[in-house]
Amino acid sequence: MHESKLPRHQAETLSRLNSERPVKVVAVTGGKGGVGKTTVSANLGISIAATGRDVMLVDADLGLANVDVILGLHTRFHLGHVISGERALEDVIVTGPHGLQIVPAASGSKRMANLSNAEHAGLIRAFSDLYHRVDVMLIDTPAGLHDSVVTFAQAAHHVLVVVCDEPASITDAYGLIKVLSREHGVQRFQILANQTRRSGEGPELFQKIQRVCDRFLNVQLEFAGSVPYDEYLRRAVQRQTAVVEAYPTSISSLALKNVAARADKWPVPKGARGHLEFFVERMLGAGTAPSTVLQ
Repeated sequence: MHESKLPRHQAETLSRLNSERPVKVVAVTGGKGGVGKTTVSANLGISIAATGRDVMLVDADLGLANVDVILGLHTRFHLGHVISGERALEDVIVTGPHGLQIVPAASGSKRMANLSNAEHAGLIRAFSDLYHRVDVMLIDTPAGLHDSVVTFAQAAHHVLVVVCDEPASITDAYGLIKVLSREHGVQRFQILANQTRRSGEGPELFQKIQRVCDRFLNVQLEFAGSVPYDEYLRRAVQRQTAVVEAYPTSISSLALKNVAARADKWPVPKGARGHLEFFVERMLGAGTAPSTVLQ
């Protein structure tokens, strides 16, 4: 991958300083498309950034990018240019509301949608060399059970599953949790009920998923909160802006800010877990990860 244009001594100094700053990485996923995953990711990122935290939002739907579209951003470069070696990771980052750092992906790229495991691993490792200050990184994953979803979810510290109260969404969310837990060792999940229509629907939806998981899987679920259906959220999407910016007092905006406040308090692991993960060198407190983290 392309090296940064920053002078080597400055890049090394910033990298060393940042190595002392642990980064909390949250993968936002949903099992199926249409549950509002990208909208949730963008609004959570902006909400956390508005508190003064250094936040990065990575569009990991590598072949069907949406984050830049949802926020009305025009980008010249994307992760495809990083993979090809044309640009360094720092070169593709764009700045959104409240200083949110956004890493855009390609749109309509079959090549990017079908990266090899080695290329996914290389992309994950590239983030460890960033000289940007980052406190929280949100990964907006693709829908479904694509290899990249599994890779990014496993490499994150927390997995936030966005689900709606409809059979297909619930079934696919359970399927995702099943695969990640049984085949890839992910045991903890945060559940966000999106587009709820009445009071109490969110906790009820969480309990539905929790009951079936308790019966068949060995996982720990936590309820991240609910985001109600809101006409203002639909208007914000049409305007290509975040609802927390366009309509800050709307019911969906207030709910998303509450979820963001909770997510910002989720802990950062104190050590590596023995497999490929984001910013593992910073958790180890050394410049090099042991070979055991590279599977």
